[in-house]
Amino acid sequence: MPGKKILMLTGDFTEEYEIFVYQQAMEAVGHTVHIVCPDKSAGDILRTSLHDFEGDQTYTEKLGHNVTINKTFSEAEKQLDQYHAVYCAGGRGPEYIRTDKRVQAMVRHFHDEKKPIFTICHGVQILIAVDGVVRGKKVGALGACEPEVTLAGGTYIDLAPTEAYVDGTMVSAKGWTALAAFIRECLKVLGTEIHHT
Repeated sequence: MPGKKILMLTGDFTEEYEIFVYQQAMEAVGHTVHIVCPDKSAGDILRTSLHDFEGDQTYTEKLGHNVTINKTFSEAEKQLDQYHAVYCAGGRGPEYIRTDKRVQAMVRHFHDEKKPIFTICHGVQILIAVDGVVRGKKVGALGACEPEVTLAGGTYIDLAPTEAYVDGTMVSAKGWTALAAFIRECLKVLGTEIHHT
């Protein structure tokens, strides 16, 4: 089976692990991941952040490694039919790219075409910004997003930090500590089988 094309929606200060680990895992098994950010072109730099829980009331944020954007946003906009799935990475990026009407239109495309939608951590904020995308769905995300999921008509699933949840072709997880389970479920939804000999 040929590899699939996945569109990754990001913004500056998106969670580093949720970009790098996801992209590298998917590409290791033959899929293509295009990292896009509004108003950025292929070759531009995306700044990332690292979030962790270190005993405070909320997570801490540190500067992560830079990512090189590998697809021009405006080109991806015109080629949505070529993508098999969309992935909304978490961190701080979703908080502001979700207000971009072009990003909302991209999410609407995947929802309307019934293509797989993958979301982790704060990535669900992008989905919530598009009416109907999480309505009727069971969705995992960072606990701070629970009220938004509920108000958007979804059911928040309080997953363990290393679990992922599948509802139809939507895969979700609480955060980067769940990346192994999350990637495994995304691969299943994409129809990718890995056999050990």
